[in-house]
Amino acid sequence: MWREWRHRRALRARAQSYVRAIVAEPDEAHVRWLAEQGTAGDIDHARWELRYARRALALLVAARDALDDRTASAVAHALSLALADDPAVAPGKVRVAERQLNDRLRAYGEALRNRDGAGSGWHLGRTLLAFAGRRDAVPPAEVQYAAELLATYVVEANQALRERFGTASLPEDVAPSAVRGTAL
Repeated sequence: MWREWRHRRALRARAQSYVRAIVAEPDEAHVRWLAEQGTAGDIDHARWELRYARRALALLVAARDALDDRTASAVAHALSLALADDPAVAPGKVRVAERQLNDRLRAYGEALRNRDGAGSGWHLGRTLLAFAGRRDAVPPAEVQYAAELLATYVVEANQALRERFGTASLPEDVAPSAVRGTAL
């Protein structure tokens, strides 16, 4: 029982550390770009969209790439606590912010799974621009830029996840499929 309590406590601490790493403010150049390309010049909306894209992608990365099935749940809990304490969320608007973040989680999750056409990166870029307000035809270069921007968020989240939760390692002579018992 004591061991399990310590494990849960350590998991919560790593999840909080992960969330602190991924809630960084977006780069101002990216905010200006999104304001020009998606939010009709609204800097606050652009900043908000990039903030929440990073958070949604970080939770999706935790769910997809974590070594322990409990990691995503711990990260979701830590992210919820961080959202409740976020000074950028107006008092009384936490539920609205949670709903909006959940909308982004669903949409970015669908985009990551969508391999049709130009692939998931393209769909991620289109999703960001759509949430920013850009629903018309977007030049491919702008979608590509949005896709690359979000790809950096995924890479950063994955790096933060590995730093806090560890990396899987196998002996060189053992294939991952062999560990799962599904060697072909």
